[in-house]
Amino acid sequence: MDESFEEYVSSHGDDLLRFAYVLGGDRHLAEDLVQEVLARVYPRWHRMTQVGHLDAYLRTAVVRQFLSWRRRRSSRETLLGVLPERVRSTDGAVDHAARDEMWRLLASLPRKQRAVLVLRYYEDLADARIAEVLGCRQTTVRVHASHGIARLRRLLGRSRSSVATPSAADLIGGDR
Repeated sequence: MDESFEEYVSSHGDDLLRFAYVLGGDRHLAEDLVQEVLARVYPRWHRMTQVGHLDAYLRTAVVRQFLSWRRRRSSRETLLGVLPERVRSTDGAVDHAARDEMWRLLASLPRKQRAVLVLRYYEDLADARIAEVLGCRQTTVRVHASHGIARLRRLLGRSRSSVATPSAADLIGGDR
């Protein structure tokens, strides 16, 4: 039986919003992205539920909406949002500083590099799937990931002198 639009949004809407938040780094932008995507798919909802893979389709739509977002005002702001995650150490101040630093560094990346890193490390998607979501080749995905990680490492090296963040390096990990 097909899930109604309202049922889907109430059961999966928070996941979609959380994904958009990680992608955009701003709660209001995430809400706008999800609202725009859901408004666009609502008129053809019945047909979409028959096709399947609704979660993948909507995540792809959110990524594409994020990449083509016309009102770029939020991209000029410095993001300091805190992404809820498991506590890694007993020192909350160090964890908080590491998250703040990673948000700042991630926000400095070009949109496509940021989208690739979010899809790869937050959504745990393979390069082939990321290429499909972004509408590009796998080699392009790998180039964006490589350049994004390299830039994060350079920026992290520069900022280490000003903020002690031992767990920030764990957040960017190594190349795949």
